[in-house]
Amino acid sequence: MGCMSANLGSADVVANGYDSFGEAYAVENESSLVNAYYTLPAMVDLAGDVAGRRILDAGCGSGPLFAALRERGAVVSGFDASTTMVEVARRRLGADADLRVADLGRPLPYGDGEFDDVVAALVLHYLEDWTGPLAELRRVLRPGGRLILAVNHPILYKMINPSADYFATVKWSDEYAFAGQKAVLEYWHRPLHAMTDAFTAAGFRIAVVSEPPAAPEAREVFAEEMARFPSGAFLSFLFFVLEAA
Repeated sequence: MGCMSANLGSADVVANGYDSFGEAYAVENESSLVNAYYTLPAMVDLAGDVAGRRILDAGCGSGPLFAALRERGAVVSGFDASTTMVEVARRRLGADADLRVADLGRPLPYGDGEFDDVVAALVLHYLEDWTGPLAELRRVLRPGGRLILAVNHPILYKMINPSADYFATVKWSDEYAFAGQKAVLEYWHRPLHAMTDAFTAAGFRIAVVSEPPAAPEAREVFAEEMARFPSGAFLSFLFFVLEAA
């Protein structure tokens, strides 16, 4: 979900229509630079030793992060607003995986303090209002639990739209092709201070802000693209580890 292109629209594609393009999106993400070699390893690294921890994968998509955390010994549950994505995840994770269709904009079907960690990879930037979703994620975390998340780096909007007001909270769209299928994603840009203000207002302490490099093997798999980034890092997403106060 991280490649940049011109700000485009498409009248015949429903924005954020994962129920229609979810299968193609899942196929694309299995091997893409920004998902398989950047977001996934970065989230796993930030989570650290998760053996025995109860983790909620919020906006689990096709389940790659769920699978990676489960392989490392975590007890994982997951939800997504898209029925298609949950079906794809179930094929990956098995019939016994705790997967549900749920909307982060509404009360979640989990108990208070049920989880040690929540992971939310590339989810919050789809939402205009973070107040209710962050309150729900805080509610399902035990005191001292962690919310580990990745969102569009706020500088991206200004890079793609140089004349735009960085300090405004505004909706923008980008057009993609996932495994050859056209898709339009709509995001909400917000400046960095608006993100951190929302976190603290929801009862979180900011423990880590990260702009990590891609996984080392990306240099071989994507040699031409990575040659442009000697440090191994590039502007795409911004990662946080928050602690529930």
